[in-house]
Amino acid sequence: MPEYPIHLVAPAGAAGKRLDHFLATSLPDTSRARIQQLIASHQVLVDGSKAKPSLRLRGDERIAILGAVQPAPLKAIAEDIPLHIVYEDDDLAIVDKAAGMMVHAGAGASEDERNRGTLVNALLHRFAGLSGVGGQLRPGIVHRLDKATSGLIAVAKNDAAHRSLASQFAARQVKKTYRALVHGAVKPDQGTVSAAISRDRIRRTRMTTRRSGGRDAVSHYEVKERLATDYGKFTLLEVRIDTGRTHQIRVHLASLGHPVVGDTLYGAPREIRGKNRTAISLMRNFLHAAVLQLHHPRTGELLSFSAPLPQELSGFLDRLRQF
Repeated sequence: MPEYPIHLVAPAGAAGKRLDHFLATSLPDTSRARIQQLIASHQVLVDGSKAKPSLRLRGDERIAILGAVQPAPLKAIAEDIPLHIVYEDDDLAIVDKAAGMMVHAGAGASEDERNRGTLVNALLHRFAGLSGVGGQLRPGIVHRLDKATSGLIAVAKNDAAHRSLASQFAARQVKKTYRALVHGAVKPDQGTVSAAISRDRIRRTRMTTRRSGGRDAVSHYEVKERLATDYGKFTLLEVRIDTGRTHQIRVHLASLGHPVVGDTLYGAPREIRGKNRTAISLMRNFLHAAVLQLHHPRTGELLSFSAPLPQELSGFLDRLRQF
């Protein structure tokens, strides 16, 4: 990155040249489009005054480039995407998010990416108003689910509701329960994983429990069903989390040696081969936010919502039960 301000003096040989052409030659690491933006945003002064790109130089002018162009703040746009609304009132909505949908785009996304296919895009189209506490890229978003995870997510329709819900999450008053199918036979029937989570040093898309200095994370699990099939052993778990760290359930279960089915990022196989050599696969993680319990942000009433397993998960489970 260049250090600003940058000071230039137009030589006599620059006489008759346009300002933008002169700068394009003098700043070879800066694109012509960026130079146009710099001039338009008044970051370029000629002899102390604002100038147009078409200014013809005489030679000997003192030119100052004051700073970089500040990009416009990211802003999501409405998009007509179907949503499964479980509950809605003037303050909040509860959505059963489908797997494959990001909750919101990342800050580094391109214009196309940030405005396509996310839960936020769908919410902006569906609702007249959403809270603005999270900024223009995340209106209404109080908490998140991974892209490959389905299930219940709370949405704040106004700032007061957002602050109330955020306070409940911070105080660990919101109860979240997930269903997860994992590889192997989990023992014992109940357990708690309390292991801090931090980002993996090598693979930055992964989280890990193997580094010191991570954020505390607590997950409780209970075995709901054990399956011994031609494709190996599996365990269906109910998982409650006290904290909401990135990839928390996936990381904690993988740390026990039982990765979530379909979760290739944390060690699950892409294909599961049976004794008859046939292979089955799941194109998403077998992780579903099944129950969400919270207090209404306005009335304080305790609300509890549930969402059954989506068809692709219940169908996969039924198939395993046949073997």
